[in-house]
Amino acid sequence: MLKRFIAYYRPERKTFILDMSACFLTSLIGLVYPIVTRRMLNTYIPDMNVLMIVLAGSAVLLLYLIRMFLQYYIQYQGHMMGTRIQAEMRRDMFRHLEKLPYKYYDNHETGKIMSRMTNDLQDISELAHHGPENIIISILTIVLSLIYLCTINVPLTMIVFCCVPIMVVITVVLQKRMREAFAESRRSIAVINASVESSIQGIRVTKAYNNAEKEQEKFEDGNQQYIRARDKSFKAMAQFSSSTQFVTNLFNIVVLIGGGLFMYRGDINFADYSAFFLSVNLFINPVTTLINFMEQYQNGVTGFERFIEILDEAPETDQEGAVDAGKLEGHIEFRDVTYSYDDQNEVLEHISLDIGKGEKFALVGPSGGGKTTICHLLPHFYEIQSGTILIDGKDIRTMTMESVRRNIGIVQQDIYLFNASVRENILYGRLDATEEEVIEAAKRANIHDYIMELPDGYDTEIGERGVRLSGGQKQRLSIARVFLKNPAILVLDEATSALDNTTELLIQQALDELCEGRTTIVVAHRLSTIKNADEIAVIAKGHIVEQGSHTELMEKDGAYAALYNLQFRMDDNMSEAYQLTGID
Repeated sequence: MLKRFIAYYRPERKTFILDMSACFLTSLIGLVYPIVTRRMLNTYIPDMNVLMIVLAGSAVLLLYLIRMFLQYYIQYQGHMMGTRIQAEMRRDMFRHLEKLPYKYYDNHETGKIMSRMTNDLQDISELAHHGPENIIISILTIVLSLIYLCTINVPLTMIVFCCVPIMVVITVVLQKRMREAFAESRRSIAVINASVESSIQGIRVTKAYNNAEKEQEKFEDGNQQYIRARDKSFKAMAQFSSSTQFVTNLFNIVVLIGGGLFMYRGDINFADYSAFFLSVNLFINPVTTLINFMEQYQNGVTGFERFIEILDEAPETDQEGAVDAGKLEGHIEFRDVTYSYDDQNEVLEHISLDIGKGEKFALVGPSGGGKTTICHLLPHFYEIQSGTILIDGKDIRTMTMESVRRNIGIVQQDIYLFNASVRENILYGRLDATEEEVIEAAKRANIHDYIMELPDGYDTEIGERGVRLSGGQKQRLSIARVFLKNPAILVLDEATSALDNTTELLIQQALDELCEGRTTIVVAHRLSTIKNADEIAVIAKGHIVEQGSHTELMEKDGAYAALYNLQFRMDDNMSEAYQLTGID
């Protein structure tokens, strides 16, 4: 872990060296005052040498001015070095998160991931700046001060140094307890962040059902967990701090009693004793710094452990020897495909499908039957347990994931739009598209006229997740995005199931145009929309129950016919209700 942490200093070598040099010089200047004090008390004052007293004081002033500029550099450039390291870590984390498979996000909450990218990396940044500074410079100062103290009186110095092992024992004993407590505190903060993020995203549902009190209870559970975790961490920290503070006070007591006895015996004079008393603080201060640094160290280390935990997650990787798929035609085959999300309960069992180029293939059946899973396996979002998925006769595992997904367009029921302009959301389909191509895609999706009515046209910001748009407008914007992508294969995963009948009709017209000339897999909620599909498969409990055209399946009078007749009767009853109420 240490090697991985140090690796982030490589781009900052120059700043790091200058920062450490500034710290080293600052430590050396700190030794000047007790040295000059000793010389004054031993020589200049007894000799009544006013000139040397003034010159020595002036020299100390000049050195302190230099130290002021050195400390400015340490505070400014040192913190900027930590910030740049933090930015590089954040860049690495985000880049890695983009490469992680779907399964990782199925099992990890967004709020907890965000906690690692913000809180954890902030503590790592502080450690990156203050860590080397506190450890290296404090140790250096301790060594230099010990050497200087030995020049004054070796026996007294050794007596003082005997207190150090006591502090080491306390540090070792209490450090582990602090580390565990701070790690638990980190986890509790992540729980709170996840709870807040979930509640804010669902604020409309909360208000609609008047469940603010329930959300407060859920938040309070996390909040109390955080309090308990912080209680444990602060208790460990208090034990550590109070114990080590007692040891540092021992240093002063040892100097006070030991120095007094040495003066009584004539082993040290008053000037040397005064200089020793001043100089011992040079030894105590870095020791205290190291003690106080332990909290920051624990925060930084636990944060870095959580950071590399994400980096160590296995990313999506292409099979060795995978090649670019190029432009695919769209012939799809599922050969004896089996898949389960948790490697135990199989969602799909021995599924075999053959979808010809340009065909419209519909998947119907009860929720949880495996329809959406089939749609997710085609673009290689998940790894199948057994079987083979082919496009144009080639196993998708032999082609790079990027090139396979480049040939597939997906329109889902739950549309995700970015908090950006209309243009930027359409351009997500193909980032290098021209303005004319964007407008053409919007026209084909039947949303251009609406966009032109917006205050800023294509530059209008649509809000987080497209909150300023209706469901139909969101759907048409997503369709425009797919038009711009122009894929060979199209997946429509219940793309109109959440829309009203009138809006669905408008969207369906755009979808029908989008499907022309493309191999299309449709997950259908309303069976009337897929009557003209070339092939229909009924999926239930991970199996293909029936397969054929609409006419063939109706003639079989099986599961599909039962579903269709039930839905037809419901639609017929709704039409009668509309007539009775005068709604046409």
